[in-house]
Amino acid sequence: MTPLLLYVFIAIAAIQVIYFIVFSVFAFAKIKRSKEQYDIPVSVIICAKNEAENLEKLIPELLQQSYKKFEIVLINDASSDETLAIMERFQKEHDHIKIVDVENNEAFWGNKKYALTLGIKAATHNYLLFTDADCKPLSKHWITEMSQRFSSSKKIVIGYGAYAKKKYSLLNLLIRFETVMAAVQAFSYAKIGIPYTAVGRNLAYHRDEFYGVSGFVNHMKIRSGDDDLFIKDAATRKNTAICFSKNSFTVSQAKTSFLSWFRQKRRHVSTSSHYKFIHKFLLGLFYTSQLFFWILAIVLLCTSVWQYALCVLAFRIIIQYFVLGFATSKLKEQDVLYLLPILEIFLIIIHFGIFITNLTSKPTHWK
Repeated sequence: MTPLLLYVFIAIAAIQVIYFIVFSVFAFAKIKRSKEQYDIPVSVIICAKNEAENLEKLIPELLQQSYKKFEIVLINDASSDETLAIMERFQKEHDHIKIVDVENNEAFWGNKKYALTLGIKAATHNYLLFTDADCKPLSKHWITEMSQRFSSSKKIVIGYGAYAKKKYSLLNLLIRFETVMAAVQAFSYAKIGIPYTAVGRNLAYHRDEFYGVSGFVNHMKIRSGDDDLFIKDAATRKNTAICFSKNSFTVSQAKTSFLSWFRQKRRHVSTSSHYKFIHKFLLGLFYTSQLFFWILAIVLLCTSVWQYALCVLAFRIIIQYFVLGFATSKLKEQDVLYLLPILEIFLIIIHFGIFITNLTSKPTHWK
């Protein structure tokens, strides 16, 4: 029985290594900027629901962007706080700010996609750049960097949305490790021609791509997914680019309690059930192979073939460190590698817990 388990372990390790080879497509990628067009007018769109405090910080950051021609479209999604008042105050001082005030619609009660659709329709320019109210660009060149990835063929640009680092916080390290792994997979699959997801914290696309798939109509009843489910419908091998230059990053504050982060991840995982089959298969196989890799590693290290198991384990971890080392360097997240095996095992357990929890209850969504 033990030799059979060892062979299975080797096969699973081989699957993992193949995945890391795929991830190396991003890890060793070079930054490319389009030379076809510069200074295209851009509409920066932010949908906010009860985000008064965050907007006070974000709007000044956006106003300092170095880009020549852009407008800011602020969507007030039926807020009950001072969100609208803050938007109006900034609008009075800056004529390139536009406000879309959304009242609750009985057919789309509390649906962020409905509010975003109204904002997209109100935007003056065809090139749209999205972020969230609780984010901020890491550079005044954010719009420039993201817009320079557009070309005559590339109409969707997937960016990186980082989380701020917090010292001496294992939860923060775990959240950022999960974010990095999600970004590595998203960028890698986009590079090989099968884009499947993006984050609304840093995403850009041409208005025609939105109308080409009838906006969010195909998944309007699903509360989440204004980013990844849109990518599922609209992104192709030919029309999608990635942007990972440091000046293109946005940053948000990570959750500070495990329970709130767990709830957030439940929403994300529930949305992934609507992905295309090929994407669900690839993501599922990666997670499943991770799970059984570590289970078999622990079991086999307690048997007579532990030396062979240790060699396989070491080889896989070396490949993982090598690829993720280059990938995290691109994303300026090298510190997540310090506790790599521990963080990976924690994340596997958490994902398993989310899977079980989502089978028994539905997660809540947009505030």
